[in-house]
Amino acid sequence: MKLSFTLAELEGVAEQLIAHSPTKVIRIDGDLGAGKTTLIAAAVKFLGVKDPANSPTFSIINTYEGHLGPIYHFDFYRLNHPDEALDIGLEEYLDSSYPCFVEWGEKVAPHLPLKYDHFTLTQETSDSRILEKINS
Repeated sequence: MKLSFTLAELEGVAEQLIAHSPTKVIRIDGDLGAGKTTLIAAAVKFLGVKDPANSPTFSIINTYEGHLGPIYHFDFYRLNHPDEALDIGLEEYLDSSYPCFVEWGEKVAPHLPLKYDHFTLTQETSDSRILEKINS
């Protein structure tokens, strides 16, 4: 899957992201400012979250309540070592069977499950992005 889209099309892209993610762990890679959090906010809204989603850069994890239970959103940008994620119970969250969105997943790669959905988000212009699935 590879989608080129504008920010006005974000809700439809979030729906496609969910449709092309058979696992519950969704890793989204991209440069700082590419729009990872914005895309995840649209995806959790699609999953029934009523409150606005925001970046968990300082808290590392945000928990949202969707129509089927909790949804977890991780941002590992500030971690210095992969094992720091274990201190917040990462393995339990990933094994929970609830959706887990992961930003900066390369920082915790040794602790990610064997099977997860991996996407890259690239900024083309100030208003356009490319979302590409890396694995299935």
